[in-house]
Parts: sequence; structure tokens; C-alpha cells
Amino acid sequence: MMHMELLKRYLTKYRKPFILALVAVALESLCDLLGPTFMAKIIDLGILKNSLPAVYHWGFFMLLFSLIGLVFAISRNYLSSNVSQACGSDLRRDVFSKILHLDVSSFEHLSPGSLITRMTSDVQQVTQAVNGTMRIFVKAPLTTIGSIVLATSINPRMSMVIYTVVILLFSAIALGMRLSYKRFTALQQALDTMNSRVSEYLHSVRLVKAFGTFAHEQQLFEEDNASLESSSIRAQMIITLLSPLLTLIVGLGTVGILMLGSRLFSLSLANAGDISAFTVYIALMLGSILQMTNIFNILIRTKASLRRLEEVFAQPSEEEPSLANPMPKVTELAFSHVGFSYEGKEGVPALQDISFHVKSAQSIAIIGPTGSGKSTIASLLLRFHDPQQGVITLDGFPLSSLDRTDLRRHIAYVSQNPALFRGTVEENLHWGDPSATKAQIDDALAQAQALFVTDGKQAVASGASNLSGGQKQRLALARALLRHSPILLLDDATSALDAITEAKVRSSLLADKEERIIIFITQRCSLARSADLILVLEDGRQMGLGTHAQLLEDCPVYQGIFASQNGWNGHGPD
Repeated sequence: MMHMELLKRYLTKYRKPFILALVAVALESLCDLLGPTFMAKIIDLGILKNSLPAVYHWGFFMLLFSLIGLVFAISRNYLSSNVSQACGSDLRRDVFSKILHLDVSSFEHLSPGSLITRMTSDVQQVTQAVNGTMRIFVKAPLTTIGSIVLATSINPRMSMVIYTVVILLFSAIALGMRLSYKRFTALQQALDTMNSRVSEYLHSVRLVKAFGTFAHEQQLFEEDNASLESSSIRAQMIITLLSPLLTLIVGLGTVGILMLGSRLFSLSLANAGDISAFTVYIALMLGSILQMTNIFNILIRTKASLRRLEEVFAQPSEEEPSLANPMPKVTELAFSHVGFSYEGKEGVPALQDISFHVKSAQSIAIIGPTGSGKSTIASLLLRFHDPQQGVITLDGFPLSSLDRTDLRRHIAYVSQNPALFRGTVEENLHWGDPSATKAQIDDALAQAQALFVTDGKQAVASGASNLSGGQKQRLALARALLRHSPILLLDDATSALDAITEAKVRSSLLADKEERIIIFITQRCSLARSADLILVLEDGRQMGLGTHAQLLEDCPVYQGIFASQNGWNGHGPD
């Protein structure tokens, strides 16, 4: 029922054209159903009685209702196409909107490949179902029921054959639907796996080329491809077998009509026109039920697609407090006894009892070995996650009481692997400030040491594949600087730069703090030592907090990091 509720939500918006389409389908079906009745009249009252006026009379009505049926068919097709595409467009928009606002933890359950499949293949499946429902699924039952009613009115004795045929047909269809549902669900899952595999390769194409693992990737693809092929065959097998079975049942019904009709004709209990009309009605039933079989096939897949789309809508979104505090001016950031564990990590804390505070025009460096929790601090500050213990505040306001979107507008973030988009350098930098002038862009590029940019119209390829790691980091830094946010968060954002360029970037940033808080997340003491404050982490625990000189005196972890990078033995000048 929940699946249909999702579909109903979109059909309700277009209920007027939807109802008009159903009316057009019903009237089209009525016109089609009157054809065999008029044919019976032509045979019995015209041909058998040698009455040409009767042939013209009933032939005129037969032609008239055929033309009227054509008008209704065109109207039905026009309305159904427009409604189904509008519903598909709305559903696709809502799925994308939901993905935009998903909680970060949701992406641990739904892979990018799966989300792409759901937003394309599954939405398209729903669109086809809406179209099929309006064009065929309503017409086919009406035609089947109408054939039974009109055939019964012509000759009740012969109608017993049709009743038997209908019972057998719908029993076969019900069995086919029951067997097919799980198979089509498995088919969509196999398609997910295939898309995820291709997406993973496309994101790692340089690594694959560098390591020459083409054979391995080809083997993995072949396995997924074979699984998809197998799932497709299993899903289609029931429908493939069902169609000839239905044809056989109707064929036997036609033979039964002819045998019973000839018997009744010999007893003067049936006319030749009755027998002809019955054979046409049973042929109409066959065509309608075969169409219904195709729609059942679509509906089975649609049920699986709707369930998968509901899984997306059921994922948690980033919730905002009902009464969010106004965003403060941001003059002080504080972590107070903050603790956090990632879901599914069996309670292993990523951070334990972290406390520090930093004010405007100050900088703090967060340093520690890989896996010490440095990037987790960035995730908590950006509210990709919320701490389970302690509190993070801006000017005394807990982050959890602030609007996420407003908060993130006040943080300029640069990651170790920044995302740049296909277009020009200028277009990418305008993400930081859409209204930035050429002079402001040039100033940001100079501050980020992005001297390789000679023209803002320089092209950036898809995935920034025409730029080196260092060039991407410097462009991302320039983009962040254009934002003029009160917090500048750099998560290993200079890791791809050489020591000289990094030193120039560091000096430029610290010389022009613009009353902002700068947070360096780094593994390099050369960068950390220039900050006003250094936070040292190890295994999620706070091992030290102070200046470079202070930590060299009393923090063994920092001493070890510094010694490994500088050959320091703990004695003499640093």
C-alpha cells in the first residue's frame, strides 16, 4: 500500500487530465466493443437476408464509431504522455532534492551508483507505469469486461466458454505476478551493482592505468555483467512463458466457441453472426489480456522501483532546529569535552574529550598521525555529524541550535582532494563569490599562489583532469578566500604543494587574517608551528594543546612527529 501512496501523491497533482484520460480510454473501449455487435448485425440482417440497405445502415454506424474511437485514442495518448512525463519530472526533482539534503550517514547505506540507478532507471520505470496505466491498463480490463457483457447479451449459452477462458487467463496472470516480483527486485539490485562498478572505475581510471590492472577490472565487470544477465533472464522468463500460455488458453477458447457455436447453430439456437461476433470478442479479449500482461510486467518492476525510491525518501535528512538561533558574528569557536563515534564502528570513539577555543584573528593547527581524528573535527564543525558528547559553540551558541545552511555559509572549506567542475577557472572561483570582480579574483589567486592561471577563461576539464593535485588545491584555496568567511577551514589543503610554495601560501594567509579564524588540519610541523595554537591528536584523544615551543617541551607525541620530520633529537634549537 505504501508503494501506491507514493504514486498517488504525484497523480493527485494532475488528477484532472488523469481523469480525462481515463474517460477517453473508457469511451475508446466502448467504440471498439461496438464493432463486433455491428458486424453481427451486418451478417444476420444484411448478408444472410440479402439486404444491401441493412449492410449500409449498420456499416455506417460501424465506421462512425471507429472514427469516434480514433479521436478518443488520440486524446488518450496525448493526455497520458503529458501526465506521465510530468509525474516523472516531479518525482525526479523530488528524489534529487532529497539526495541534496540527505544526512551524510545516508551515503554509507546508499552508494552513488545505486542513487544514480534510482533517479534514472527507477523513476523512468514509474513514468512508464503511469503512462501504461492510463493508456492500456484501464482499457484492457474495460475491453475484457465489455466483451464478456456484450457476448453474453448476444448469446448467453455460448458465453460459458468465455467465462471459463477468463478464469484460466487471470489465474495464470496472478501466478506469473507472484513469481516475478522477487526476480525483478533482484534485477534492479544487479543493475545497482553494475552502475556502482562502472562509477568506481571512472573515478579511479588514472589509478587503474597507472597500475595496469585492466584485466582485473575487466574480470570484475564481467562478473557483474554476468550477474545482471542472469537476473534479467530469470526476471523475463516468467513473462516469456506466460504470453504463449495465454495465447494457448485463448486458442482453446476459440476452438470451444466454434464447436459449441456449430452445435447450437444446428439446433437453431445461435446465428452465424453470433458465432462471428463471439470469435471477434474472444480475439479482443486475447489482445487486451496480452496487453495487461505487459502492463503487469511493468507494474511488477514498478513496485520494486517504488520500494527503492521510498528507501531514498525514508533516509534521514539534515534536520534543523525549529527555533534556530540567529547566526552570531563569529568571534570565538570553542570545543568543550567533545566526543564522537561513527555509526557501525562498534562504539570505537573517533574523538574523546576534545576541548579548545580560538578567537578571531587567531589560527589553530590540528596535527596528528593518520586516523587520529583530525578530519572528524572538520566534519563536526561543518555539521556533517553532531557530537554525541560535549558541545561545539560559536560565540556561546551551540552549533546544534544554528541553521546548517547559514552556518556553512560562514565557513570556507578546502579539502585535501577538492572538487572542481568542468568549465573555466573563473566559473569555478565564482562558487566562492558569484559577484567577485576580476581584481578580487586576481587577488585571491595571488594569495593562493595560483600563478599558473594567466587567464580566468582557462578551461577546467571534467574532474579537473587537466590540473595537477597542487594546482587543484590552490584553485580551491582561492575559491575559499573569495568567500570572505569568518572561519577558514583547511583540511590538509596544502598537502600537494612543495615546501616553498606551501610556505608562501602560509605566510600570505597569516599576514592577512581579516579578523577570521584559520584552522589548519595538517600532518606537517612546518605548517603547524606557524599557528597561534596547536592541537595534537592521537587515536582520537587530545595529547597536547599549546604553542610549538610548549609542545616541544611537554608533548611526547608532538616531539615524535617533529623529530620524524626534522631529524630533531630533543636537544638544542628546534
